[in-house]
Amino acid sequence: QLDLLWTRKQNVMYNLFDWPTQKHSKLIILAIANTMDLPERIMMNRVASRLGCFCWFWSIRLLFKIWDSSNIVHSSIALLFCGQVVGVLFCLLILAKLFSQLVGNIVAALSGDARRCLDICRRATEICEFSSQKRNPEIVRMAHVTEAIDEMFSSPYINAIRNASLHEQIFLKAILAEFRRAGVEEATVQQVYHQHVVLCRIEGMQSPTISEIMAICSRLGACRLLLVESSNKYLHMRVRLNISQDDVMYALRDE
Repeated sequence: QLDLLWTRKQNVMYNLFDWPTQKHSKLIILAIANTMDLPERIMMNRVASRLGCFCWFWSIRLLFKIWDSSNIVHSSIALLFCGQVVGVLFCLLILAKLFSQLVGNIVAALSGDARRCLDICRRATEICEFSSQKRNPEIVRMAHVTEAIDEMFSSPYINAIRNASLHEQIFLKAILAEFRRAGVEEATVQQVYHQHVVLCRIEGMQSPTISEIMAICSRLGACRLLLVESSNKYLHMRVRLNISQDDVMYALRDE
């Protein structure tokens, strides 16, 4: 996860990519990032040169398609039926394909992580199994999936976001916008403030003052929704989310 190694001086990335350039080095570095143009976006020239961005003949960049939620889930569910009779297996695989497409599309709208989809399928099956002990046996239905989704995305942090003030919610949206712009999951308060002002203009709202923004950041940090750098840098303090971006988007999806 290359973007998580980013620092202001970028010494970590420089040293990492400098190793393969050493004499008699047999080391090959494979770096993964969610942003296609991460080297051009955030890397200094001295780091990019070590990565090979300026030497096309020895640097290779591979682009991968967005994950297909239904295929991933269907393949995983199919593994559960490997020991079944052929006729039963065929029927179960058809049901698994339809179920995984439906659940995959639902979860893809809430989260970009395929593992969440598999966790929801497992939890929905557990809920169905538990309810079947009280009544006649039944199959996994969308009611079980809905209950599993509500369980997974209902946490004290999500409830805190939903109960936050309007400007606190906008501040969280501004953080997500800045993360998408920069390609890294860390930003200064000043960078987030610029995004906050833009969002306020879009909504036709009055932008908060610098002191109000600092107070908002402090409250969100006190709730542990944010990890705020402890220093006297004020607008240059760096902030990170203490929960996943998926959870923030889920909590704010109706706002």
